[in-house]
Amino acid sequence: MAGRLLGKTFATLSLSVALASVPVKSSGCLSIPACRDSFSLWGFHLNSNIMSGSNGAKETSHKKARTSPYPGSKVQRSQVPNEKVGWFVEWQDYNPVEYTAVSVLAGPRWADPQISESTFSPKFNEKDGHVERKSQNGLYEIENGRPRNPAGRTGLVGRGLLGRWGPNHAADPIITRWKKDRRGNKITHPVSGKNILQFVAIKRKDCGEWAIPGGMVDPGEKISAALKREFGEEALNSLQKSSAEKRELEEQLHKLFSQEHLVIYKGYVDDPRNTDNAWMETEAVNYHDETDDAGKVKWVDISDKLKLYASHSQFIKRVAEKRDAHWSENSETDCGGHSSKSPRKPKAKRGAGTEKKAVI
Repeated sequence: MAGRLLGKTFATLSLSVALASVPVKSSGCLSIPACRDSFSLWGFHLNSNIMSGSNGAKETSHKKARTSPYPGSKVQRSQVPNEKVGWFVEWQDYNPVEYTAVSVLAGPRWADPQISESTFSPKFNEKDGHVERKSQNGLYEIENGRPRNPAGRTGLVGRGLLGRWGPNHAADPIITRWKKDRRGNKITHPVSGKNILQFVAIKRKDCGEWAIPGGMVDPGEKISAALKREFGEEALNSLQKSSAEKRELEEQLHKLFSQEHLVIYKGYVDDPRNTDNAWMETEAVNYHDETDDAGKVKWVDISDKLKLYASHSQFIKRVAEKRDAHWSENSETDCGGHSSKSPRKPKAKRGAGTEKKAVI
């Protein structure tokens, strides 16, 4: 009943999205596990909240959610031109492809049943038992019993690889520290003059790219708990450490996750797995390690030269902006916005090195 009422109430509204201004090319890494623990980000991340009243879509908006073939399959989406992404644009001939992966239809615990099943009566736009069906971007419309992607058309209906109808929530912990020399002094970048920030990364086994350790939020699980669990599962399990060393590191990380943190982003993700009826949302949170307690994990220097999995570089850039850290040698694109005509040149420090892409 709530779904029908919402569908009528918001029938005159259009929900569209504004994307970040920096385009990100697809990583080409399409070997996707269909389980709930698959990584949360597969596309360009939104830079602002979903807005109502937009007449169509920007040139780069909702881009990765329209790519073909659909990840992990040979399914081709119906083509959706930029000007017809927004739901406000009338398109009587719109004929999206129907697709839900066999792994989802098999009915694992992390997936919803089909809408057509008589025993399934989801409460969209609200907390449905232990399942959170609220969107972080506000109310979304219900049409013919199915939730409608607030970002617009994708050329595909059903759920694809996603388990939930509507929003599928994820958590992405970003652990950072300042890069230091052997004397404990912060290392500055020779061009930007800003301190170099590092973050904990894992190397994906399927495509070999560096990524933020993260994943899906379990039903009834708090975001804080999901952030800690996903980081532990992904980051610690990727290390070649003994059980004793892992236990020690777990204790250190417990202290780290008890500290204050910065919420970098929460909301919709333009993700290649998205459909007209199911989409990814995430909450990315930054925890900063001032004491180097998590020193035994893999640390990677932050910069715009670092090639990261999917859209993770957008989160990392935001952290650099928040921490006023080095991001780019080109000051016009640097997060601090300094003039390219007169970049700051720091005094040379003993032990200070140039920026590296490799793990320390």
